[in-house]
Amino acid sequence: MVGTKTRFTAGKAPCGKIVDGEHYLENDGEGLVIRDDYFVCGCRRIRHEFHDGSIQVRNVRHDGKGDRDESGADHGS
Repeated sequence: MVGTKTRFTAGKAPCGKIVDGEHYLENDGEGLVIRDDYFVCGCRRIRHEFHDGSIQVRNVRHDGKGDRDESGADHGS
């Protein structure tokens, strides 16, 4: 499984800033999808979809404040 990276401009980071960054996508074609956004300010947005259909989302701020986790089904419990 090989992922692809794509640059983006003017995306809204978890800290609220509008900054550039890089989008990473990896897909095994059988239900596993990894989507990660890396912002130049240091924030990250992570979204993983698993084979069982569950989804895990995590926002990580560059300053360590107000990160948010969301999990579905059996992940992150």
